[in-house]
Amino acid sequence: MSPEKQLATFIAKFTPGIASQTHEVLVKMRARLPGAIELVYDNYNALAIGFGPTERTSEAIFSIAVFPRWISLFFLQGVGLPDPDHLLQGSGKVVRHIVLKDLKTLDSRGVKTLMSKAVARSGKQIDATQPNRLVIKSISAKQRPRRPA
Repeated sequence: MSPEKQLATFIAKFTPGIASQTHEVLVKMRARLPGAIELVYDNYNALAIGFGPTERTSEAIFSIAVFPRWISLFFLQGVGLPDPDHLLQGSGKVVRHIVLKDLKTLDSRGVKTLMSKAVARSGKQIDATQPNRLVIKSISAKQRPRRPA
């Protein structure tokens, strides 16, 4: 099965609303990050899709995590990222996130600015002249239910 078809089957496990929102978020992320390599992890807790310049997980700049009730946008090097609107959540040593309540959140000026700053400060830049590519990195045998109980 192609990576695109595999991703579609992972997304189809969620409710129609979350699945639709996931597809819409992916369209916007792909448009915003031309040339990104997408790293897919169908994990125990969530479906995670990273976006970066290479297949190395450590070089990913963003990821989206799809949960049964919401989607979050993770800034994988979010600590220290200038955030005058205080949009970033989390208290870890490296990562910060924003819950995407709807597509308006992803399209907001503040989120777009944060994303631009994160791309600018990443070590290796995404080659926008290359096509986006999808790589299935892992599929957990055991997973939490993808639909709310």
